[in-house]
Amino acid sequence: MAIAKFVLVNAKIKLSILENTPDFSSILHHIAKHITLTEPEKELFISMLRLKKVKRKQLIEQPGFVSTHRTYVVEGAFRAYLVSPDGQEHTLSLAVDDGMIGDPGSFLLQEPATLFVEAIEASTIIQWSYENEQLLLEKIPQFSLAMMRRAQQIAVTIQRRVIAQLSLSAEERYDEFAQNHPLLLQRIPLYIIASYLGMSREFLSKIRKQKTTLKK
Repeated sequence: MAIAKFVLVNAKIKLSILENTPDFSSILHHIAKHITLTEPEKELFISMLRLKKVKRKQLIEQPGFVSTHRTYVVEGAFRAYLVSPDGQEHTLSLAVDDGMIGDPGSFLLQEPATLFVEAIEASTIIQWSYENEQLLLEKIPQFSLAMMRRAQQIAVTIQRRVIAQLSLSAEERYDEFAQNHPLLLQRIPLYIIASYLGMSREFLSKIRKQKTTLKK
């Protein structure tokens, strides 16, 4: 009887450990889009990851503090924004499931951040530290390729946004956003989308109302 109880307790402990083991499959799939890691390299990478829960409206980065971690969004939504001297918020980037978010300048240069990074929804994230990234770059040569491709994607996105701001009307910018990011329209509050597109919430509401009227 005592042996049976021991086996049962031992099984429960193993089950508890299994249930509490973080699932890093999403970040591995994300990295696999850019590079192929060997099993030992995957194990090294996973050993440096931390899974965290973030509450809605919680800041994970803010001006004046150095960005110490890369952040991958497993599930949820985030925005990175700055506040101008007149108090206006300007959203620079958005990220939802399987995206990355942060203040890249602060992280790469290890200088105080200029951006706020805020959870728009209750979210689950995976992070790794700046120190561990340097180790990954040393131990896994391909990892630098993944980070380079990530940087290239950011550069292209920034270029397209600047061109859109300079050459498209507010309505055209909204149409382009709606066409390319329909999921974000469903999940991101209107005032944040307006901030991202460089217009007031009231003006964006007017554009959306006009389009709704035309469809009737």
